[in-house]
This record gives sequence, C-alpha cells and structure tokens, in this order.
Amino acid sequence: MIKMALKKNRRRLVFHFLLCINFFSVVMAQQTVCLSDRSTGKRFDGIGIVNGGGATSVLLKDYPERQRNEIMDMVYKPMFGASVSSLLVEIPGDGNSTQGSMPSHSHYLGDFNYRRGYIWWIMQEAKKRNPLLTLDGTAWSAPAWVEDFWSQKMVDYYISWLLGLRRVYGLNLDAIGCHNEKGVSYEFAKELRKAMDEKGFRDVKLHGFDNWGDSKMDFLNDMQADKELRESLDIVSAHTFSEIQLTKEQRKMIEGMGKPIWNTEDHVYRKGFDALISIVKCFNENYIISGATKIINWYDIAGVYPLEPYSCDPAMILAREPWSGNYEIREALWGYAHYGQFTQVGWRYVDDGCINLEQGGSMVTLREPETGDYSIIFETKDAERSQVVKVKVAGGLSTNKLCVWYSDSKKQFIRVKDITPQNGYYSITLKPNSVYSISTTTGQQKGVFSHIPLSTPFPIPYEDDFDSYSHPVEWGYLPHYTADIIGCFELVERPDHRGQCIRQVVGEHTLSWAPEWHHYTILGDSAWTDYEVSADVYLNPLDEVAVMGRLCDVGSGYGIWAKGYYLKLDDKGNCSLVISKGKKDQKELIGDAEQQAMILARTDVEVGGEYVLATAKIEGINACEWHSLKLRFLGNELIGFVDGKEVLRTVSDCYLHGMAGLMAPLQKYHVSTPYFDNLRILPMGQTKTVVRVVEKRNISTLYPDVYRYR
Repeated sequence: MIKMALKKNRRRLVFHFLLCINFFSVVMAQQTVCLSDRSTGKRFDGIGIVNGGGATSVLLKDYPERQRNEIMDMVYKPMFGASVSSLLVEIPGDGNSTQGSMPSHSHYLGDFNYRRGYIWWIMQEAKKRNPLLTLDGTAWSAPAWVEDFWSQKMVDYYISWLLGLRRVYGLNLDAIGCHNEKGVSYEFAKELRKAMDEKGFRDVKLHGFDNWGDSKMDFLNDMQADKELRESLDIVSAHTFSEIQLTKEQRKMIEGMGKPIWNTEDHVYRKGFDALISIVKCFNENYIISGATKIINWYDIAGVYPLEPYSCDPAMILAREPWSGNYEIREALWGYAHYGQFTQVGWRYVDDGCINLEQGGSMVTLREPETGDYSIIFETKDAERSQVVKVKVAGGLSTNKLCVWYSDSKKQFIRVKDITPQNGYYSITLKPNSVYSISTTTGQQKGVFSHIPLSTPFPIPYEDDFDSYSHPVEWGYLPHYTADIIGCFELVERPDHRGQCIRQVVGEHTLSWAPEWHHYTILGDSAWTDYEVSADVYLNPLDEVAVMGRLCDVGSGYGIWAKGYYLKLDDKGNCSLVISKGKKDQKELIGDAEQQAMILARTDVEVGGEYVLATAKIEGINACEWHSLKLRFLGNELIGFVDGKEVLRTVSDCYLHGMAGLMAPLQKYHVSTPYFDNLRILPMGQTKTVVRVVEKRNISTLYPDVYRYR
C-alpha cells in the first residue's frame, strides 16, 4: 500500500512538473524580429489630431494665459506631452459641424476678416511650439453665398482662406482636403488643384475624399482610369480605418498609383487607460493593415460644455472651466506621447518590424533615415499573458542603448530600465494590456504642471454688458464663455453707437454639415435650477429673438435640436413661451434632409418637437428699438417678462435644470440677426453681487495689438 501511494505521488509530481514547464513555456512564449535599414518601408507622415468638427476648443480661448499656455504645451510642445506632429483644423463655414459652429472669414461675398474666431490663434500657438508641425485643413460647412459646395465659389473660398493664413499669419498649409465626409466630386478636386497651382499654393498637397463607411474607397477605379484626377489628388485619404480597413486590393491599387495613404480622421471613443492603449493600437494597425502613413484622431482639447456632444471622449484634455482655470489631463494624451516623443515626420517605417505579435498585440518600427536611430512602439491590448520579443539589429541601425517608456492601467508614460543590446541582440518582456516605446533617441519626458486651479462652478450671479471688449478684434469678436451651437454670435457696435453688444450675424441658411435648428449660443451650468436669464434685445424688421433657459441637451451632433425652454418675441409684439423637446431618438434620420425639413416645419410632435406653452400680444413693440426679455424659473413655474412687465406664466415639469442661452430663431426663408446687450443671469432667492466679465481681466487677448486691423 505504501509503495503504491509513493508511486502515485511520484506520478502526480511528474505531472505537475510537466504542467508547470508547459505553463511557463506558454506564458513566456518568444518571438524573434530582425530589423535592418534595408527593410523597405514608407515615409512616416505623422500622427496628429483634429481641432474642429465643431467648435471643439471654444472655451480654451477664455482661459487665463498661464493655464492656456500649459494646455497648449501639453499637446504641441515636442518631447513634453502628446508631442503630436500634425494638426488638422476645420476651415470654418458658419454652420454647425458636430458640437457647434465657428465663424467664417467670409460671411458674405466680398467680406474678408481673418481675425474672427480662434482657429487662427490655435494654429499660431501650435506652430510656435513646434515649427516642424504639419498643418492640414478641410471644410465641414460653408457660408450661404457659396450656394453649392462643389462649385467654383467654394474653390474661391478655399483660396481666400489660404491667402489669409499666409498673408496675415505667415503660415502655410501643408495639405488640404476637398470636403469632410460628404461624398466626392472629381471636377471639384481638379479645379481646386488648378486654382492652388495658379495662386501660389503648388506645395499644398490635396487629399481626397475623406469619407467613411463601406463605400469610402469606391472612387479608386475612377481615379485609376482618370489621369487628370490622379494627378490632382496627391494623397488618397479616408476616415476610420480602425473600423473599416482597406482591403488588400484597395491598398495595392493605391500603392500602384504611387500615392500615400492617409487616415484623416479616426475615432477612439474610450475612457481611461483603455483610450491610451486603443490609440496606440489604432496607430499601429493603421499602418500594418491599411498602409496609412498619417493618422489623425478626432479630437484634441475639449473646450466645450459638458452637455455638448462628445464633450469628454475622445479628447486628451478637458478644458471647460475658463472661469476657474481648472483643466484635466486624460490618460489618452499619453497614448499620443508613446508615438509623438519617439518619432518625427520624415522617418521611415521598417516593415519587418511592423507586425502583429504572435501572442496578441502589435509593434511598429520607425527609423531616422540618416542617423540610424530607431523607435519601436508595442501594444499588447489583446494579449492574454506575458511574451518575450527578441530583436536582432543589423544593417546600419543603431546598436546604442535604448530607453524604455511604459504604460499600463495603473501608471502611464513611465521610464523603466534601459535596454543594452549584446552583439546586436536584445530581448524585451511585454506584459499584457500594456504599451511600450523603446528608442535609441533621447530627451523624452513626462511633462507636468503643478498648481492646476481647483474646479469651481460657473459664476452666478453673472452679467456682461460687452463694453469691456474695447477692441473686439483682439478677442476674435467672440465674447467670453459663450459657445455658439448654431450661427455666430459676435461682438459688434450697438446700432445706436452706445457701446458694444453681440449680434447673431449669419443672415442666411448655411451649407451646413448637419441639419440645423434655430441659431443659438449657450453658457452657464447644467445644474442650475431656479434662476432668471435676461437680455436687452434689438429686432431688425422680420426678426424674432429669444432668451433660453434650462437647456439640458443640444442634440447629437447630427441634427442640433435643443431640449429646454425659450421666451420668444417678434417685431410685431407676438410673444410666446416655448418648450423644445428635441429628438427622442438622436440616431434617427442622422444627417438626412428629411430631418432638416422636420426642424423647419416643427411638426415632430410624436417624438419631440416644439410646443407653445403660452402666448401674449404685446403693444408698443416695433423693429429697430431696444426691448428687454426675461425668463424666470421657479420650480415648475415659468414666467416671461417683456420690458420689466410679466406677460406670460405657465407650468411645466419637463425640465427642472439646465443652462442659459440666447437665440436668433430660424424661419423658413429668413434667419434672424438680432442684437443682444446686458446679458444677466440671477439665481432666485439670492442677493449676491453680480460677477462681471470686466472684473476678469486675467484673460489675455487672442490677437493683441491688432485693433486697427480692418
């Protein structure tokens, strides 16, 4: 019995020993990769971000100068933070393009003003930090005077924007797209290429056609057959290769035409460390599978209010409290850093080192053409266990010591122990769900700023008489803390020449990227409950004007239909208190002309729409006069005032909290362009001193010393 027991135990021990050997052999599976400068690979054109697709950073402009500089450093300063190598900006066109709208440099034909908005400032500041940064641009929307996006007028619009960028700011675009996600036009691409060549922009590359979905590359056969089109498009581009990759046939066709492949907008809608590692995986697979040599992600800095679409993800920095100076660096930023601090535009991919790993994950290798320096970026998002990659270096690549930077769910962008090759070999052990960047280059750092101000709510009571902007041009004509969702609410002189005010200046239906509702701007705090919002208003003939409150939604980005209340007045004295319930299903009719018609008709009563809660006829209201509008919220009571007198009172339990706003109602054949002054937001039941913008002069101007510009 004893012998049998011993024999049985020996068998058990042998079994467990063999099991352990097998276990560790699996856990520490090894893969060998041979690197050489003789390995063919494409030119690396950069990794970067989009600033646009809506007014993605509109609140950033209002930050105190110190915090504003810190935020820009974290994104653009080389060897510090994200260190992106490319910036793609929206060429503003007055229309909503996801989160909001940005003012055009040419509201109407013959109108040119290159100080409107903040996108010029973004490009200036980014380029100041990194002179090697490449600049790209494309349009989502266009002003009404263009009439048809695929037209000669749109060609002229693009050229005028390029001329302004060069003449006013001394900046040149490196590349430009035809139109963001709105189909193709071969003739437009040809005409734009001709115009750029004729006007001195021969060096600006043209890419197309920047679409997404299954049909995004359907133009390739036509391009291959059409010599003029093929010569017009310098780069073949599309969006979201992480979702729909190029087929082998498509990639072969593009490469056969000798064209680079760019992903001009990808998306990584993730949170926390998952965003970081998914960004690196996106960059790696874009090249490994689709051959893309430039990868741009949407978007960079979330300078938007929390209720706006995509207000958190996928941004690398949250910058939505300019009144406090508080901002938040998100894990996603260090995903960009794993590429941005280890590569430069003009390096070459090393194809033998651009592969999927056998045990899950991927690696991409890039080399400096002259020095032999190189970097490898690993991600192991899909790996289930640790693995060893053995690297053999030959053929002119550097054999110097390699720095190693590491990220996982607990710590991000941390330098760990260097690797020293021995006889041209070294090994690295990769943990699952981790990111590694190794490089023979030096100078990387994890940028950090101390003493970021604490978060505070939007200041209330609040008032702005707009007279503190003595030279509106210095501010890009945009008042502090407002976020235009549709239209452009700009600083202008009062019609009676008694100081400054703001006006909704877009007087026609734009060639909008997304179906539009009334033109409106927002500010404040979504948590506000009982308060009143008031403003002095000036109506032009046929105008309507409104103040808004308890705004708790501004739509999906694909049909901007708000949820909240507004008090409306027209130039005949007709007054109404309206609830807007938006769309019940935000995905329904996305981007469809039917939704636009529904918005204009305001008949979507089954799933949302607009409802008039109360009406009144006010005597003595005329166009070209100043009047005051005030909307008060007390629990479920809504009270409307005109010229200080109560005119409407009703009850509604639908929305009990939300932001304030100003509105220029959209009509079927007319867009209102009223003036607003003396904006005031006062909490009910409190008597605190009103906070005025004039007291917050720690905000620096965007365009100093240019008030003489015309």
